[in-house]
Amino acid sequence: MTDVDRQIARAGELLERTRAGREALVKRRRQGTAIARRLTLAASADLAIVVAAIAIGWFVPLGMGGALLVGALLVAVTLFLLFATLTPAVRAEQLTQVPLKALPLMTEQWLDTQRKLLPAPAQTLVDGIGVRLETLSPQLATLDEREPVAAEVRKLIGEQLPELLKGYAKVPPPLRGVARNGKSPDAQLADALKLIDDEIGDMSAQIAQGDLDSLETRGRFLEIKYRDEV
Repeated sequence: MTDVDRQIARAGELLERTRAGREALVKRRRQGTAIARRLTLAASADLAIVVAAIAIGWFVPLGMGGALLVGALLVAVTLFLLFATLTPAVRAEQLTQVPLKALPLMTEQWLDTQRKLLPAPAQTLVDGIGVRLETLSPQLATLDEREPVAAEVRKLIGEQLPELLKGYAKVPPPLRGVARNGKSPDAQLADALKLIDDEIGDMSAQIAQGDLDSLETRGRFLEIKYRDEV
């Protein structure tokens, strides 16, 4: 192996570590946000129960039994909001119907339900797609659904990605690692997920290009305007 080859290999390893670190950071942030949301809901619900109990107590003395009932209700509501599933599971069929700005988040939620069913390399790739979707989400929030790139995004992550994973799930587990026509279903899945990951990155860059062009045009306008005034 030449020095150039070794440098390329080291650069590739560095990029992989950086990406893995970013994926882990995004995942921790999502988990932290979910926990904070649950804690806020639990605190709000408990406060409402206490306020209601105080209001009722002004007219009807609660007594020891009432106080115990309120305490039990507080515990039950808190446990429910902290540990229960608060949102119904996203179905793949829904992804073709949701508004474009909600598509990345719902796709992430659906991917989370599929992740454990995939082989380890595919799980890593799915995590990477989740990172891509995190970047894409704010871009789609202001994108006109009539734009050609909007249709491409919807088709890729709302149709082709779910169809890929559903197709893989239909393959009997004992056959997923068996090569057929040179590649196993596991390898075919990994290759397809890598292509989707790259394509989402290209789409994100394409959307950003319009914003960058607009910013550049605005900057030139301001430069000309205020330079002339000086």
